[in-house]
Amino acid sequence: MQHADYVPLHVHTEYSLLDGAIKIKELIETATAYNMPAVAITDHGNIFGAIKFYSAAIKAGIKPIIGCEVYVAPDGRLNKKSSSSGENAFHLILLARNMDGYRNLVTLVSKAYLEGFYYKPRIDADLLTQYSGGLIALSSCLHGEIPYYLSQGMIDEAREVALRYKNILGPENFYLEIQDNGIEVQYEINRKLQELSKELHIGLVATNDCHYLKKEDSRAHDILLCIQTGKTINARERLRFETDQLYFKSPEEMKASFSETPEAILNTRKIAERCNLEFQLDTFLLPRFEVESGDMPEDYLKKLSVKGLQRKIGTEPPEVYLKRLDYELKTIEKMGFASYFLIVWDFINFARNRGIPVGPGRGSAAGSLVAYCLDITEIDPIKYNLLFERFLNPDRISMPDIDVDFCKDRRPEVINYVAEKYGSEHVAQIITFGSMAARAAIRDVGRALDIPYAEVDRIAKLISGGPGVTIDTAMAAEPKLREVYKAKPEIKELIDIAKRLEGLSRHASTHAAGVVISPTPLTDYTPLYKSPSDETVTTQFDMKSIEAIGLLKFDFLGLKTLTVIEETLKYLQDTDKAL
Repeated sequence: MQHADYVPLHVHTEYSLLDGAIKIKELIETATAYNMPAVAITDHGNIFGAIKFYSAAIKAGIKPIIGCEVYVAPDGRLNKKSSSSGENAFHLILLARNMDGYRNLVTLVSKAYLEGFYYKPRIDADLLTQYSGGLIALSSCLHGEIPYYLSQGMIDEAREVALRYKNILGPENFYLEIQDNGIEVQYEINRKLQELSKELHIGLVATNDCHYLKKEDSRAHDILLCIQTGKTINARERLRFETDQLYFKSPEEMKASFSETPEAILNTRKIAERCNLEFQLDTFLLPRFEVESGDMPEDYLKKLSVKGLQRKIGTEPPEVYLKRLDYELKTIEKMGFASYFLIVWDFINFARNRGIPVGPGRGSAAGSLVAYCLDITEIDPIKYNLLFERFLNPDRISMPDIDVDFCKDRRPEVINYVAEKYGSEHVAQIITFGSMAARAAIRDVGRALDIPYAEVDRIAKLISGGPGVTIDTAMAAEPKLREVYKAKPEIKELIDIAKRLEGLSRHASTHAAGVVISPTPLTDYTPLYKSPSDETVTTQFDMKSIEAIGLLKFDFLGLKTLTVIEETLKYLQDTDKAL
């Protein structure tokens, strides 16, 4: 079957948090059904979902195009005051053509958070000039700089901006974006964009600024915007979109909308053909532990392990220990994980030397004699007949995973030590995303629909708060829920919308334990994020995406129990009480 001529290049998934209502799985399924050869992801200001999107698209046989709708500060990203234009940030679509473009996109969205944040993560023209290689830009929606000036009748300013982007990116890498979402002002803007296209020899491209999957999802998306802003659907002044056309339209619908400018449709396919980004997802990106003596990590690991074995078991350990240690060391060397063990040994050693309480070990790592010899764990795996292969199996290449418990209050000291040792550009905590679980979705949607709290609370309590519970499973299990769903139209709408929004990513936060250490600067692989509420820098990729691209994750678990034990021992010591 021949592929469709249209490729969506402006798509907001659930990672445009509380703004996009498209789940990646459903996006790829729909693109497949439409026989699209490719599809782009262009979330607001971030590329949170890039790896998840890439993997799903590749699996489905669709070309993934990694992009972002960035925010551009008109007066410079470092200016944290209101702009002279009245707009603090304009929209601009950036698409990565290749790995060079991807790395530049990663740098841009990272610096937007780390340097340019002012209500939104912002870049500017100077930064784009510096990191424009391998990128294609589209002028974006009505919130783009060029459409804004056109809407204000400022033709000269619009022309100047268009030429600026054409010069920054190159004439073949900048397009004027036209949209038809049934918004009246768009028709005049599109006419003016077509005039600019002819005058300045800049290509046109048609997009639909997709925020939800189907036209009937418009109501659910409106409720999502209410959840984002804390408003109710009945509020007179609230964020709302003026159309129900921001859905993932079919190629036939798009061609019908732009029948007078067919080149704008064809250019979507041409742009897609030029975007050929490929990730190597079957590799390990391991940091190297530099041994002060100049020894190879494998040799140094063996020295430390033998020394530790003799200290724990005796100068002449039984044969079973020697054979097990030799087997483990050879397996670790074969799999290339010597530096991993040394890194863990080093930061645990730092903690103990500083008097920071460290746990005795947890999980499958307790099956490693090497970990025991290095004092990473305190359990003798030979004595307790624990299997090394549960931790590291030579027949199944996978990342080792040693979870380490630290005193909760002093855990930051260990993370700071690692950042200082390997460089702050190589170390970051990992982001995580909270999603709209079943009961929470009912409460959020009920609040937005302005349904009395008591009524919403009664419905929510009919849904179990246990793991894995969905609204559908709750409906199947609870007769009262099915009864009220059938009896009351407002409750039916509440539940139907909650089902549509259920599972969407709701907010970003910092993973409780995960820390990543990279062999070269992190922005060679993953963009960085800084929460507006604190100064913690995290990766923009979550734990699964970090592991998928091959970066090494360490778990620094803050355990309150260790803190309580430490404080108790100090109290006993200070009061001279015997234990």
